[in-house]
This record gives sequence, C-alpha cells and structure tokens, in this order.
Amino acid sequence: MPALQLALHFIRRDIRNRYLGSFSGGAWSLLQPLVQLAVYGFVFVYVFKARVPGADAPGYVPFLALGLWPWIAFAESVTRATTAIQDNAALIGKIAMPREVLVFAAVASSFLIHAIGFCAIVFALFLFGVPIDLLGLPLALCGFVQLCLLALGFAFLCAAIQVFVRDLAPALPQLLMLWMFASPVFYAREQLPERYQGWLDFNPFTHYAEFFRAVLLHNGEISVTTQTLALLLAIGVLMLGYAAFRRLAPHFEDFL
Repeated sequence: MPALQLALHFIRRDIRNRYLGSFSGGAWSLLQPLVQLAVYGFVFVYVFKARVPGADAPGYVPFLALGLWPWIAFAESVTRATTAIQDNAALIGKIAMPREVLVFAAVASSFLIHAIGFCAIVFALFLFGVPIDLLGLPLALCGFVQLCLLALGFAFLCAAIQVFVRDLAPALPQLLMLWMFASPVFYAREQLPERYQGWLDFNPFTHYAEFFRAVLLHNGEISVTTQTLALLLAIGVLMLGYAAFRRLAPHFEDFL
C-alpha cells in the first residue's frame, strides 16, 4: 500500500476510533473547546476583569479564542502522537510498514478536526458582531498548516523517546501546561513587564498566537521576516524530529 494511501487509512481510523461508541460523535470535538473557552472567558472576563490593552483592542473572548484554539490543536496532536508507536506495538510487530505514518496520522487527524472547529468559531464570532476579517481566514488556515509542521516535528521526537522512556507521556501534559502559560495565549505581549517581552520571541508558539490575531482581528502586526523565521523554525524542528525518529526506529521492536 502506498505511503499516502496508508496515511489516509490511519487518519480515517484515528478519527473513527475517537468517536466509536460516543453518543455525541464528532460534535464533542467542537463542543469541548467551546466549553473550555466559555469557562476561561467567564473566569478571566468576569472574575479577573481581563482586558486586552489598546484603545482599539478587540474583546477578550475573541482575543482568547484565536490563541487558545490553535494551542489546543498543537497540544492535543503532540500528546496523542507521543504514544502512537507504543499504542500500535502489536501492529508494528506483525506488519512491515513505515512507522512514521502512525505519528503523522495522529497529528493530521487532530489538526483536521480542530481546523474545522477553528473555522466554526471564527464564523460564530463574526455572526455575533465581532469584527473578524473573514478574508484573512485562508491565510490563517495556512498558518494552521505551518503550525501542524511544527507539531509534527515535536511529535516525531516525543514518539521516539516515549518508546525508550515511558515517563514522557505522563509528564507531557504538565510540561505542555507550563508551555501554554509561557505563551501569549491568555495575555498580550504588552501586558508583560518590558524586560520580559523579548523572551517571548524564543517561544516557538508565540508567533502563531500573534499571527492569528493579526490576520483575523488586526490586533498587532506580523512582519515578513517574523513569518519567514517561524516557517524556517517549523521546517527545522520537523527535520530534526524526523531525523531522530528515523535514527531510533530500528530499535523500537526491542523495547515494545
């Protein structure tokens, strides 16, 4: 079976297995982030009175949505892909197949589902009167694809390490939570003390939170240089993660 056809098969299988036996089916993949967004929005807007700095700044809920949804796609895809090799140990032992397809399918299915949810939330915000620029949606989806490349690089690396170090998967949610709070998901760069703002440039996810807000809400600006560097970083992480995965793949069966 060609690699592309095999990848599509595992993507369909992953999506189907997620909702097998579920009453809500795929609807929960859209409802869960919406519920999470509603909870965060209530806590930060009505309890902590969070506001986006700037006279022409958008409301906090759309500001949060355009940073949170891409983060959920990124974090979920890396988390699910980390155990992709371990979860398919029996299949790997029986069939000669490219193991990277399993990691790719886990990442691609997560991003596919959340890209649909992202479009739904963008249209919902537009219908509720938020000044969303729908003409920027195709560019935002291109950003989603670029973020997927970054996630895939981390996923290859984590999936390979997980085969040998089983402590990674339980620790990963906590590590990702720390990463989330170190990213401008819940806050704008300008809300940090000035001496710390530059540190956000070393965070690979910073570009994406700011990119989606700039493209769809016109909140902030993204330069060609910043976009180019983010793309090169995503490709670099993907190449590094894939190289590590390929280097360790011959030893997987000895530890599964």
